[in-house]
Amino acid sequence: MSPLLKYLLVPAFVLSFAVFASAQKIGYLNSVTLLQEIPEVKQANANLEALQKQLQKKGQGMLEEFQKKYQDLQRKEQQGELSPKQLEEEAQGLKGEELKITQYEQDMQKQLAEKQQTLLQPILDRVNGLIKEVADENGFTYILDSSSGFILFADDAHDVTALVKAKLGMTN
Repeated sequence: MSPLLKYLLVPAFVLSFAVFASAQKIGYLNSVTLLQEIPEVKQANANLEALQKQLQKKGQGMLEEFQKKYQDLQRKEQQGELSPKQLEEEAQGLKGEELKITQYEQDMQKQLAEKQQTLLQPILDRVNGLIKEVADENGFTYILDSSSGFILFADDAHDVTALVKAKLGMTN
């Protein structure tokens, strides 16, 4: 390739890239901050917290009952109230209860995750739809999320948070 052709292609490439980039309108918002301010999200989080406390209370009761039985078994063993066979049977019973507690903890985490999904997904879908509406109405090609940490600098004029809040019926 001739040097003259190289010198002509480089500016043409730079010029075409500049034209392409200028045709793009990019906005941004901080989804974490936005979601924290939405009343429905606050209510959903309060419901999740209440459910978590209720489930933890039940789990704590199971654990306390297990600890009492374990301490009782230790006392009986130390006082020689149990034969080796009885001790083994009691220990097996405690192992079964320990497994139930472990299973309950796993089920509790699964139940909380499912409830969170049930409560928040409709809100997230609504917010995403409103973000798309804001993008369409204002000619944005992209709306980026500044909470991801990938935006190092952005002009405040391209922050669409207030527009999305207005669509949600929220005041600043």
